[in-house]
Amino acid sequence: MVTRPDRTGTCPDCVAAEAIAGAAPMSAAEILRRITAALDQADIEYMLTGSFASAYHGVPRSTQDIDFVINATEEKLKTLVQALPETQYYVDLTGALEAHRRQSMFNLIDLESGWKIDFIICKSRAFSEEEFRRRRRAMLHGANIFVASAEDVIVSKLEWAKLGRSQRQIEDAAAILRVRVGELDREYLEKWIHGLELSKQWDDAQHSAEIKS
Repeated sequence: MVTRPDRTGTCPDCVAAEAIAGAAPMSAAEILRRITAALDQADIEYMLTGSFASAYHGVPRSTQDIDFVINATEEKLKTLVQALPETQYYVDLTGALEAHRRQSMFNLIDLESGWKIDFIICKSRAFSEEEFRRRRRAMLHGANIFVASAEDVIVSKLEWAKLGRSQRQIEDAAAILRVRVGELDREYLEKWIHGLELSKQWDDAQHSAEIKS
């Protein structure tokens, strides 16, 4: 077990390093069930996104991080953080509330296993709001949870690639394209690829997936 700072402290990187160094095995299914149960108890709407969502729609890859987009008030965030046992989790309430105000993100670390959960505050913009409305229930690692749609995961991955120039994000989008090519809503994809100016990243993903534009 890792000794953690007070919830008002701000050293998630050092806590994460210590937690992972002393991590005990915990399945993805267990951590997903625990975190989504906590979100449900706090009455916080959520959807799984990031690498776990792209793995669900595309090809699995190893990761110790789980990403959720959440739609919550400050009061509900306080309820969530205060309900999480301090002996099990590191999460900074001040950082969570600041992320809410900035519409950015904060993280939670499971001290027993080293799993890191990123909570991304749903942005007040057209794509983010439509993406959240289109989430759907899915069985993932034995947990029945809300997951972002394949199209929205692709758009999100392309946007992260544009912001961070990350080839991994392009490869994740390409993997979904290869697996779901006949199922995707191309009109919806093109709407947001053009709307968010992601044409270059989209071309890169199609090239990586060996799909003609």
